[in-house]
Order: sequence, then C-alpha cells, then structure tokens
Amino acid sequence: MSVYEKTFTVRWADMDPNVHMRHSAYTDYAAQVRLDFLADQGFTIRRFAELRIGPILFREDTRFLKEIGISETIRVTAELGGLSADGSRWRIIHSIYKGDGRMAATVSVDGAWLDLSLRKLTIPPAEMVEAFQHVTRHETYADIVREKKE
Repeated sequence: MSVYEKTFTVRWADMDPNVHMRHSAYTDYAAQVRLDFLADQGFTIRRFAELRIGPILFREDTRFLKEIGISETIRVTAELGGLSADGSRWRIIHSIYKGDGRMAATVSVDGAWLDLSLRKLTIPPAEMVEAFQHVTRHETYADIVREKKE
C-alpha cells in the first residue's frame, strides 16, 4: 500500500510578512489531505452529514524544518500514527515536502469522532474503521489504548 499524498502549489494567500508560508497554512494543507483521503474512501462532507458524525481534533503539533516560498510545489502525505481498537481515536502524521524532496514540516494530529446530534464522542461506523485500515502506517505507529473509566 502506498502513502496517500497530494501535491499543491503554494498561494499568495499562504504567505506571511516574512515572505514564507505562514504557520497556519501548513495545518490547512494537512487538513485538506485528511479530508481528501476520507472523500476518496467514500466519506465526503455530504456522507458525514448523513451519518451525523464528524472528525474533531484533540491535538495538533507542527514541526517546522525548512522554509516554503510562494509558488513552490509541495507534497503533503498522510500516514496513520495510531488507531484505537474500535476506531474511535486516531493519530495521523503528515509530512510536507518541498519540490526538491526535502522535508519542510511535519504535522501530527490526534483526533476522534463526534456524534453531531448528541455532541458527544462516538464510535464510527464499521465502514469508516475499515477505511482507516487503508492508510499506510507511519514508522512510529502505535495502537491507541484507552483506559477504562471507573
């Protein structure tokens, strides 16, 4: 199974006053790749609405390694960093590469699924858990083990 990735051209709107890509643009591109992956697996925004479920983040960590400039071509990957047995919790690790192949940043996110009617965390449908089985596992992958509530 190959790593899921998308290629983008950095836009003027992604720049900051220091004439490099603004910090929040890195996470914007990572989020787009996550949503594109889910859509490619049949989980479009419309499908999420039908299921009354949506992804939420608990943590987002970005490590900046190299500057990215305007009109550069970047490649953004998505790999599974962790998954709970029931699929309710997940970690995705994105790598952002410059056009010359050098890694420019990593974005790691920890998330879960929100029941949009109850506004509570939920276990996703089996087909969604199955979709996550098609994400290449990052070299640091570790199962997410949830402690039982007492």
